[in-house]
Amino acid sequence: IPFFLSFLMEFYFEGAPLLLVLLVVFGLQSEATHVAQVNNLTHHQNITLAVILPQNNTKYPWAWPRIGPAVIRAIRNINADPTLLPNCHLMYFFKNSENNDGMCSESVAPLMAVDLKLAHDPWAFIGPGCSYSSAPVGRFTTHWDIPMVTAGAPAVAFSDGTYPFLTNTGPTHKNLGRFAFRICEHFGWRERVMLVFSDNKVDDRPCYFTIEGLKCFSWIFYVFVSSMNRFNPLMAVIPSSFQKLYSPPSHIHVSFIVFSLFSVLGFHHCCTHILILGSPDQSEAY
Repeated sequence: IPFFLSFLMEFYFEGAPLLLVLLVVFGLQSEATHVAQVNNLTHHQNITLAVILPQNNTKYPWAWPRIGPAVIRAIRNINADPTLLPNCHLMYFFKNSENNDGMCSESVAPLMAVDLKLAHDPWAFIGPGCSYSSAPVGRFTTHWDIPMVTAGAPAVAFSDGTYPFLTNTGPTHKNLGRFAFRICEHFGWRERVMLVFSDNKVDDRPCYFTIEGLKCFSWIFYVFVSSMNRFNPLMAVIPSSFQKLYSPPSHIHVSFIVFSLFSVLGFHHCCTHILILGSPDQSEAY
């Protein structure tokens, strides 16, 4: 008994302070855990989107005045519904891809992409809205491992695997070429196909890129006429052009104009037509 009493006295004077310290430490840890749990319930992680689009030039189908209201409304609706992105807050930062002339610029857009990356470290990029600016920005986003979503990358080059982080939500010229091929295949138009278009190298060259998509199919032959913007003068040039290519010239016959390709895409300022060529004795069957 004296030994037991001495042990209790020793524990009281030496162990009690240690026990008190342990209780305080565990109490602080429990409080910290509780605070962290509360913060997790109230804190929202910011998901930042970087938007690069033409700010004022509505000649571009995907300019900010056209799709900006949809982007803003989508973000507002997502943030208002906690079941869509729980504990997350969606936000965006916008940069203009236009140069001083109002054109969607391949030099301005990548600079804006770098600025947005350094300033906000976005989770994804929306845009740019044209092919020439989408190419350099797409190379940057691939290097950064950041998704890029755009409807303004219709050129064939965007489908060759060079831009694995790009998602194209718009129409593409390659799909348009496939559609034209199916039309010709369906109606049995198996002669030669000529495409006539005009090309303005100071803009986004929609006619050139459309022809490029159609040329993905080996049966297409195209003639480039840069100075003819109206169809009637263009038709006057066609016979003399084909006399140099086919012999005898009497076998050349323009049998049918299928459709204006750009009416499919919504562009009406470009002279782009498919002309089916065949011999006179075959034209009635087309």
